[in-house]
Amino acid sequence: MADITRRLGRRHLRAVPTAHIRHLRRGKVAHDGTGLAFWFRPLTAAISEVPVDDRELAMLFHARTSDFQDVTVQATLTYRITDPATAATRVDFGIDPDTGDWRAAPLDQLATLLTETAQQHALGLLARTPLAAALADGVSAVRARMAEGLADEPRITETGLAVIAVRVVALRPEPEVERALRTPARELVQQEADRATFERRAVAVEHERGIAENELANRIELARREEQLLAQQGANQRLQAEEEAVADRVRTDAEAQRRTRLAGAEAQAARELGEARAAAEAAWLTAHQQADPAVLRALALMRLAEHLPRIDSVTLTPDVLTGLLARLGGPGAQAPGAQAPGAQAPGAQASGGQAPGAQR
Repeated sequence: MADITRRLGRRHLRAVPTAHIRHLRRGKVAHDGTGLAFWFRPLTAAISEVPVDDRELAMLFHARTSDFQDVTVQATLTYRITDPATAATRVDFGIDPDTGDWRAAPLDQLATLLTETAQQHALGLLARTPLAAALADGVSAVRARMAEGLADEPRITETGLAVIAVRVVALRPEPEVERALRTPARELVQQEADRATFERRAVAVEHERGIAENELANRIELARREEQLLAQQGANQRLQAEEEAVADRVRTDAEAQRRTRLAGAEAQAARELGEARAAAEAAWLTAHQQADPAVLRALALMRLAEHLPRIDSVTLTPDVLTGLLARLGGPGAQAPGAQAPGAQAPGAQASGGQAPGAQR
């Protein structure tokens, strides 16, 4: 939009670089160009402002295919006014000399022209195309048909317009039809997913079977090795028992031999001791047989004295002394009233004290 200022009943216009200004004074062209700035009188001036930059025009319209299915076409057009002078004569681009605003809506008029022209060619193409083909290749086909139709449209050229690009963003059926069309594809995708799941499960089952077989083989191998271990342990225990039995037999034989030798030695010692004792007894008897009876009696008294308790004093009476003297005087002699050796004579008394007139 042009920038207009007031000063002393006159106006000053300053345009932007993308706007073409056409100034008519009393029906004659006073200024014609892009990005102008000039003074003018509002009562005698007729000014048009034609934009020359690229413009985007979005379109959304409905069409029907050959099989009577409704589709929605979403497209965008890029256009530009290439002949501003011609466009100013075909479309009202006049501005208010006080505000600089357009008096009409020229851009809306151009948009209507372009939209209806593009829709005409798109609707003609989709009316001869079934829904499946339109959804498969309709975007490129509709874009090409719209570009060709807009390029060949004489009114667009006569207005000074040029369509730079045509873009078809989407071509969609109604939601119910779209869901129905998606169902087979979804089923195929689901079948592929199920097949992949089944294959994965089959692979998992195969792996599990392999793992189970490996575990079973490991258990069998462990059982076999345990059997070998038990057999080896039994053999070792039998060998140990045999070795212990041999050792016990050796110890028993050695102990028996030792006891036999000990018994033989003891018997030999006992035999030799008996023989020595027998020889001593025989020698003792021989010596006693050859000894004098008096000597024997003396020996008997000595032996008796060895076995008698300790006597501190002995009292001898005349009767006892007479008998003893009589016996000592001759073999077999015994005085009247005398007693056998070892017997206590009447009147004799042993005591711990010393008798008067007698000592041992």
